[in-house]
Amino acid sequence: MSFGASRAGVETMVIDWTSPDQDSADDPPRVRAAEYVRMSTEHQQYSTDNQASAIRRYAAKRGYEIVRTYADEGKSGLNIEGRASLQRLLSDIEGGLADFKAVLVYDVGRLGRFQDPDEAAACELRCRRAGVAVHYCAEQFENDGSIGSSIIKTVKRAMAGEYSRELSVKVFAGQANLIKLGYRQGGPAGYGLRRVLIDHNGERKGELRAGEHKSIATDRVILVRGPGDEVLIIGDVYRQFVEQGRTEREIASSLNERGIRTDLGRAWTRGSIHQLLINEKYVGNNVWGRTSFKLKQRRILNAPDDWIRADAVFDAIVDPEMFERARQIISIRSEKLSDDAMIEKLRLMLERAGKLSGIIIDEFDGPSSSAYRSRFGSLLRAYALVGFAPEHDYRYLEINRSLRRMHPALVSQIVEGLEAAGGHVSQDPATDLLTINHEFTASVVIVRCAPVLSGSLRWRLRLDTQLNPDITVAVRMAADNASTLDYYVLPLFDMDEAILRLCEYNGLSLDAYRYEKLQPFYQLAARTEFRRAA
Repeated sequence: MSFGASRAGVETMVIDWTSPDQDSADDPPRVRAAEYVRMSTEHQQYSTDNQASAIRRYAAKRGYEIVRTYADEGKSGLNIEGRASLQRLLSDIEGGLADFKAVLVYDVGRLGRFQDPDEAAACELRCRRAGVAVHYCAEQFENDGSIGSSIIKTVKRAMAGEYSRELSVKVFAGQANLIKLGYRQGGPAGYGLRRVLIDHNGERKGELRAGEHKSIATDRVILVRGPGDEVLIIGDVYRQFVEQGRTEREIASSLNERGIRTDLGRAWTRGSIHQLLINEKYVGNNVWGRTSFKLKQRRILNAPDDWIRADAVFDAIVDPEMFERARQIISIRSEKLSDDAMIEKLRLMLERAGKLSGIIIDEFDGPSSSAYRSRFGSLLRAYALVGFAPEHDYRYLEINRSLRRMHPALVSQIVEGLEAAGGHVSQDPATDLLTINHEFTASVVIVRCAPVLSGSLRWRLRLDTQLNPDITVAVRMAADNASTLDYYVLPLFDMDEAILRLCEYNGLSLDAYRYEKLQPFYQLAARTEFRRAA
């Protein structure tokens, strides 16, 4: 406590709340509080120590005593899974085990960068319902339940989620570009191959061992031939399979008898030999994006057309003709079986293994997982025929296929509407790009509806940045993805982003382009006659 002179010469008391010696016997007891800190995988500079320091300064000024610390270090804020400390915090509060009345968090984003802002709000609500307040120590607002704080929190939560979405798009684009340039993006090299580190000039720096990663951002990783004995074994595997007609299991047994182990030091199996025979990296192709797990929402099996690839960028170990012959043998092998026979084999696999996956299928004698995809359209459809439901929900794959089948008829319907309005329409057979009256272009996109856990509906619209149509007609599907909900007619000049994430209501900036029917779009093609001036 210190004193200073006022302008009138009267001494005034100035209290320094940052001084640690302000407590006195008359001060009210401090409120017991817990702190929650999280070090994001995207923002490593926000260390848990820095957060804790800011939180403790806030606690000292506001009369809180930190009695418990919950820390999630190196954990993404995109969802609550994997964040054991946050889950324990909520469990302690709701289970009556909390010996504190407040939770102090550095800022709104530290609690979570959830893609659905309601999910972050739900975490805070669970605390409040149990009588525990949540305070954001570095934010410029008081979390007091006022209208102002509620609005700011909602905006901050949406901004936190949007930051993660923008980062995901940028990271994906960067990784895809590196793949096309011939650089490896994660994963072990595989038997007969090695990962080599190169600098920004393409000069080799050395081989990366298992578990080692590059430490300089400008360095890159490429695949090169491994030891000569491994390369010879791969060639022998292909010769046995293609020229001698031996099965994957027979080849695996032969290698195991000779004491040869995989790159992971394990015994060979039918599945590991099968992977040698179908993986394109052995002919020098760099393929990435077979699956994706963007924003940690759910794992997606991407269609082959969506894979990112660069052909002949690595040194080939297997002759391309030999590789193609092996792939044809695998394909023909399943063509000899009827649909019923393949399903019966799949049912037998399910009985023996208790579950199904691509790896499990490849381990059994019989058709490969790729054969089931080719025959039945997808592994999901094959699984359904034997009554198996995978742990992850892959129903969106079937929905996507259904929407792709719907697209040609929908484009034809829109062409008819434009022509009925008096317009002239030409359609590019390769891209389905519509050119209307030789004046402007339009692209038709069907947008799948994706309900979130809270029950709200979301749509993810990807604009075609290669064709760059003057207008994108986005057909938004209803919750059942079988009927149309509405349409967005989006002009290129007003679209700043390649990917739009739509909610049920999106504000005037987007909903100004929303229509229940496409008549307003059709009217853009209408022609009007004007009298010639005398």
